[in-house]
Amino acid sequence: MPIHDWSQVDPGIFHDFHQAWTIGIRNALNGGVLPPGFFALAEQVISGPVPDVVTLQRRTPATETPDSGALAVADAPPRARFVTFAEPDLYASRANRIAIKHRLGRIVAVIEIVSPGNKSSQHALRSLVEKAAELLRQGINLLIVDLFPPSQRDRQGIHKAIWDEICDEPFELPRDKPLTVAAYSAGEPKAAYVEPVAIGDELPALPIFLDQRIYVPAPLEATYRSTWAGCPQPVREVVENPAGGRSS
Repeated sequence: MPIHDWSQVDPGIFHDFHQAWTIGIRNALNGGVLPPGFFALAEQVISGPVPDVVTLQRRTPATETPDSGALAVADAPPRARFVTFAEPDLYASRANRIAIKHRLGRIVAVIEIVSPGNKSSQHALRSLVEKAAELLRQGINLLIVDLFPPSQRDRQGIHKAIWDEICDEPFELPRDKPLTVAAYSAGEPKAAYVEPVAIGDELPALPIFLDQRIYVPAPLEATYRSTWAGCPQPVREVVENPAGGRSS
């Protein structure tokens, strides 16, 4: 299923889809994508803005091997159009950290689907970027999905804004691929796997890292399809024909 042009419809339409897609991702992760001992919860309050999905590891390890059902980075390296690594900053690594915890387990990954509100102001964008960077500094892996084109506040997309907080290096979005899906490994060195996409593309199965060694492919395309199939027909008509669906 091609990615739709969500930038041309009212934010509330995407919000409804966003909410349903978040639950679809959570259900898919818990339905067999995650290996034993890991589970996903939606919209958990941890620190800063509320993330869409968090992946946790049980406090009491399961009896199965922890990497059962997951892919090893060494055996099946994740693929993306852009892959970059940030050498560790020994001084930064000694900085004080705020521990992010959950009463049911240790948070190992966060999935964030960018909404129009995240780019509505400089403050909103900074809140998202700072939260993402802080998660990576704390050793929490991250997957970012941004189906909106760059704004004047993130001219090279959300990955460049986030990665500049970790490792300031050149990056330019391809002109024909202005949307972004990016996966981050929070190990040392930190790694970014960036796949620029466009309206009409399928969503890539970038990795959700469970630690530096193992990951599971993100079920983005399948959950996007199923969420779209569950949208009411009037909503689908508005998204597919935005000129007739925007409020004046």
